[in-house]
Amino acid sequence: MLEIDFCGIEMKNPTMLAAGIMGSTAASLNWVARCGAGGVVTKSFALEANKGYKNPTTVEVDGGIINAIGLSNPGVETFKTELNQFSHDVPVVASVYGSTPQEFSQVASAIENKVDMIELNVSCPHAMSGCGAAIGQDPDLTYQVVSAVKKAVSVPVIAKLTPNVTDLVEIALSAQKGGSDGLTLINSLGPGMKIDLETARPILSNGFGGMSGPAIKPIALRCVYQIYDAVKVPIMGVGGIMDYRDVVEFLYAGASAVQIGTAIMYHGPEIFAQITQGLEKFMLEHDFQVLEEMIGLAHEL
Repeated sequence: MLEIDFCGIEMKNPTMLAAGIMGSTAASLNWVARCGAGGVVTKSFALEANKGYKNPTTVEVDGGIINAIGLSNPGVETFKTELNQFSHDVPVVASVYGSTPQEFSQVASAIENKVDMIELNVSCPHAMSGCGAAIGQDPDLTYQVVSAVKKAVSVPVIAKLTPNVTDLVEIALSAQKGGSDGLTLINSLGPGMKIDLETARPILSNGFGGMSGPAIKPIALRCVYQIYDAVKVPIMGVGGIMDYRDVVEFLYAGASAVQIGTAIMYHGPEIFAQITQGLEKFMLEHDFQVLEEMIGLAHEL
């Protein structure tokens, strides 16, 4: 009942671990898989190791979390070692980044035989210079990155887009034109910030970071709904999903699958089983036989 095909990859249910949460080690990826996730996405990594920003990198605010980690990662070679120890039969998606199309294609090529899919992080709002949203806010650069990676690998490629643009449809169409097999919508919103009342200084060492959590869900939902009408590739919805009701909304808006991140910080990885159980019960109560019956339903009413 919950099975779904996303870009030719079979998933036992439509939930995936979002990039950046528990995706740094094989142990944490295995833990999430054991807890019922339909797939896992690694933390974003590049060719070379990156220390990222100094602590503090995360702060809780009303409605979610602001983080500025700076795309810290140990580099692709270390990630290969971790992925060799992943022991579950759910799809693994590698989230990769770089500062040029060539860097993106190099890291994707280096990892493609370890994963089922590549997610291109062209949308991090707190990335260090030359990466992240600096690419994803430019339709031409987005096209170049997607096109370069598609030429370099044989596994499906999905572009993760930022909502922090004037025209998201233009960016999505550029990614599709470049050959993206699917789209992930959305990365964190912002950047935003929080200031300590006693020190009168920003709490995050970087000053500001990306907002995630329930507060951004209405924006993420709108982005999925809007892009569903504009593209011909499947959409992975992400942004503030806390329970099965949120998943239903994303499916109705046009997502074929979803990613879950901030909810894990509040409820632990057990949230995956809770969400899938709730989703299955909802489908039974509303006479849905398969997920495909729900995808894009809000556009048909």
